Amino acid sequence: MSISGVRAVRSAAGLRWGLLGAARIARALIPAIRAVGGEVVALGVRDPDSERAQAFSEEWGVPLVGGYQDVLDADLDAVYNPLPNDLHLPWSLATMRAGKHVLTEKPLVLNAEEAQELADTAAGTERVLLEAFAYRFHPHIVRLRQLVQSGELGEIRAVRAAFGFTLTNPDDFRWHADKGGGALFDVGTYAINLVRLLLGEPTAAVARARWTGGGVDMGLSGVLEYPQALASVDCAFDWGDAATQRLTILGTRGTLDMNGVFHSNTHSPVSFTVTSGGGRSEEEFPPFNAYAAMVEHFQRVALGEEEALYPPDDSVRHARVLDALFASARTGKRVEL
Repeated sequence: MSISGVRAVRSAAGLRWGLLGAARIARALIPAIRAVGGEVVALGVRDPDSERAQAFSEEWGVPLVGGYQDVLDADLDAVYNPLPNDLHLPWSLATMRAGKHVLTEKPLVLNAEEAQELADTAAGTERVLLEAFAYRFHPHIVRLRQLVQSGELGEIRAVRAAFGFTLTNPDDFRWHADKGGGALFDVGTYAINLVRLLLGEPTAAVARARWTGGGVDMGLSGVLEYPQALASVDCAFDWGDAATQRLTILGTRGTLDMNGVFHSNTHSPVSFTVTSGGGRSEEEFPPFNAYAAMVEHFQRVALGEEEALYPPDDSVRHARVLDALFASARTGKRVEL
């Protein structure tokens, strides 16, 4: 067994990948896989005969092998699963049981019980399982964690994280509760993930939501409690034309503000501003493809060359926080963690 607790699969730099579905996000992952030495050799879709599937296959030069199971049966090392949220659990389980590592889009699954099932399966099959939060591999996120953990901002008293946009397609699966739709699963999960990266695990959660007639959270705001700090998170599908990705950190020695905090592939520099002691300073980060950094890390873990930065247990803890926020939004009560 390798240092990462999984069996190494190849000695070469890259892995042989398959895709489940032709989701829009796959357009970011295919170049990332290729950029770090991986090879995309199979595409499986719900309807292999559709014009959309054929067009995607031709545009990206990925062989269309048939359905989802055909991908799992192919000669592959790893599978990327960007299917609708309710399909993450069954097909990620099937992938690992077929002997493949799996990179699964966020949210990993729909609740902590499902997350634990995936984590247990990853351990039992010795396969890599990673929730695809690419943004956290960006250098500016590494620096944000350093600022908080080093005490440069003093003791943190409050964190405010927000992610929202306008979802205009009425047929999008994110409007359907039975498919794991809703703002918290889609964009709010980023804000929760970042708060956990900065502050660790909360002790309790309180949330309120605006629900559609179909029981989907169109907008949700919550507070995560920590011993010495409060973290507020906001997310929505109806915040106007421009996407909003904001972070504010309030410490006893300084305040940090950043817009665009969750971007994964930045084509221009991004920056944040720190205000302390009556002065202001700015830190800037050059363009960076965090998708490629995530895939590179995933591959190195699969090859036994690195320890996993975010093992499945981290996703289990993350899912527990999402569960608590949903429970509070539905009942109106404070939920302890």
